[in-house]
Amino acid sequence: MTEILALIPARGGSKGIPRKNIRSFAGYPLIAWSIAAAKQSELVTRVIVSTDDEEIAAVAREWGAETPFVRPAELAQDKTTDLPVFEHALKWFEDVEGYHPDLVVQLRPTSPIRPKTMVDDAIRILLHHDDADCVRGVVPAGQNPFKMWRFDGDDKPLRPLLDVPGIPEPYNAPRQILPPVFWQTGHIDVIRVSTIANKNSLTGDVIYPLLIDPKYTVDIDTLADWAKYEAVVYGGLEAISPGRGHRPMPENVKMIISDFDGVVTDNLVLTDENGKETVSASRSDSMHIKTLREKGVEVMILSSEPNPVVKARAKKMGVEAIHGVGMQDKGRVMREVLEQKKVRAEDVIYIGNDLNDLPCFEIAGWSVAVADAYPEVIRAADYVLTKPGGRGAIRELCELVLKHLALKEN
Repeated sequence: MTEILALIPARGGSKGIPRKNIRSFAGYPLIAWSIAAAKQSELVTRVIVSTDDEEIAAVAREWGAETPFVRPAELAQDKTTDLPVFEHALKWFEDVEGYHPDLVVQLRPTSPIRPKTMVDDAIRILLHHDDADCVRGVVPAGQNPFKMWRFDGDDKPLRPLLDVPGIPEPYNAPRQILPPVFWQTGHIDVIRVSTIANKNSLTGDVIYPLLIDPKYTVDIDTLADWAKYEAVVYGGLEAISPGRGHRPMPENVKMIISDFDGVVTDNLVLTDENGKETVSASRSDSMHIKTLREKGVEVMILSSEPNPVVKARAKKMGVEAIHGVGMQDKGRVMREVLEQKKVRAEDVIYIGNDLNDLPCFEIAGWSVAVADAYPEVIRAADYVLTKPGGRGAIRELCELVLKHLALKEN
């Protein structure tokens, strides 16, 4: 049997996004996405995380990876290359366990969105080519290097970066006649251990490609990247996930059902000396209700909160409200409402923020969490908004639905 070790490098000293390897990405620690890719492979036989950081190690173990050693600090610096990290791991396994894998798979945490069969596809390419030292994931390049220049200073002429035989001025040529070029991604490398041992290289000389659909191109370096690629996940792209996959918005949205506390409100309550409670909500959440109704989408509130403030706010918003529902009864009541209104559950969006919303998530065709929802709710959601409860979350969802309906009409 071929021993295939998946190694996920995750140092603790990230500067661009502090603690990024354990920061929540679409509801799960970033590192959990790469662990899931290895764990869900049919061919990988062992999954480890190489880290210098005990907190990262603890999270990695929680999601199913081994952390049998602590990476030395000198191999966890900003300028540390990958090769010594892999050499350290392989030597540790040889010295301590007598374990000798045949192939090692590198899965970088900063490229978390991967096609479902990607890991096994890459491994099989290497196994089917005896001459291969390595398989590397690539996508079509976004920029063409034949139209790039060398810059030697303000007072020096530019020089073409590359020449193309038979094309005297490639920088002036149509893109269609230039050689196709590809960009290496951080999704995956599969390397023969003999390549590392004998050639002191993570690629060797013969590198085969795994061509990856460019829609999976992800490399997270900044917080702007983070938000951008979370949106890709929530957009319904079919990919490996630490949890269940995210469903797309229903084709035919007929109803939006919203929780009250923590969604319509910011989940805070002010109480005066007489016990009177006051909540905070956003006026802007009412902005698109009428437009949605005109397009055949009903909006209503389903709440466990017994306070009449629910009905008062619902009236202001121009929506129906059912409140005072038992904490354990929201799912049952939601089914009764849909049956009464003759609306299919798959055409319903439910938006919530806390654990008592989870039964409704299971019923609805699309489950949506506010930005500050409870972590377990964020993990269960098909989509997570950028706005917190009581601060424009309902409006953001309404605008998403209106955009979806506009695309359908066109």
